[in-house]
Amino acid sequence: MRTMKLGSSNLEVPVIAVGCMRINSIDKTEAERFVRTSLEEGANFFDHADIYGKGACEEIFADAIGMNPSIRESMILQSKCGIRPEAGTFDFSKKHILASVDGILKRLKTDYLDILLLHRPDALVEPEEVAEAFDRLEASGKVRHFGVSNLNPMQIQLLKKSVKQPIVANQLQLSITNATMISQGINVNMENDSAVNRDGSVLDFCRLNDITIQPWSPFQYGFFQGVFLDNPEFPELNKKIDEIAEKYGVSNTTIAIAWLLRHPAKMQPVTGTMNVQRLKDCCKASDVHLTREEWYEIYRAAGNKLP
Repeated sequence: MRTMKLGSSNLEVPVIAVGCMRINSIDKTEAERFVRTSLEEGANFFDHADIYGKGACEEIFADAIGMNPSIRESMILQSKCGIRPEAGTFDFSKKHILASVDGILKRLKTDYLDILLLHRPDALVEPEEVAEAFDRLEASGKVRHFGVSNLNPMQIQLLKKSVKQPIVANQLQLSITNATMISQGINVNMENDSAVNRDGSVLDFCRLNDITIQPWSPFQYGFFQGVFLDNPEFPELNKKIDEIAEKYGVSNTTIAIAWLLRHPAKMQPVTGTMNVQRLKDCCKASDVHLTREEWYEIYRAAGNKLP
């Protein structure tokens, strides 16, 4: 597995992150096989969140692998906090962040997180409180690196007004069919829908500030409407992906991830599959480098037009 630096940190990570949101959908034996396969493939970066399975996903993961200090040192663990579904709120308060991390560590059976992300923008965020929470977590050794998820550039800048730790990652929805952050950069000064800047140029901002973009739902179209691979609603896209997959001797899953990895922003896609073979196919994308022409062919096949 090819590796990269995470943001501006010195943390060396695989270019593929293994998402664990659905690990509660498989039994313990399958979960153990899944995690161990990930490690064997060199995909030792695992992405969690305190709301996945209402915390059960973190517990299942730790139990499946038989978490202990030796195993812990073989992996990189990331989790997220800030969503409180039971209260119907987002919460970046100091109290909630600190309590959330304690819960995450207990469920994962570890003393520390490699990375903590703030999950979704809290309209009532007070950057000073976030800074106090991050300082305490860093000083105690409970969290080593910090990032965000689904935040735009100005929201990140607002946090950085008080937060002294580097923001090393921003987890954002991005796939071949959900590529507005790419399209608006291509359609500058055009009078079409693709020119609408919906995210404050977050792609360019993250590149300028050494923040790693972690694309989530890399196979989804819309907001969890379904996958585009082998979907009859996307005939031209699948035809092109299959054509390129055959050329490289890999699956269409591999090409969908390779398309994201080809972008010079040095993104780290987050997989979501619990299928061992599809996970292996995702990992193979580390070794596939699409040409410029192939990348644009896939982009256009998804219905995107160049101005």
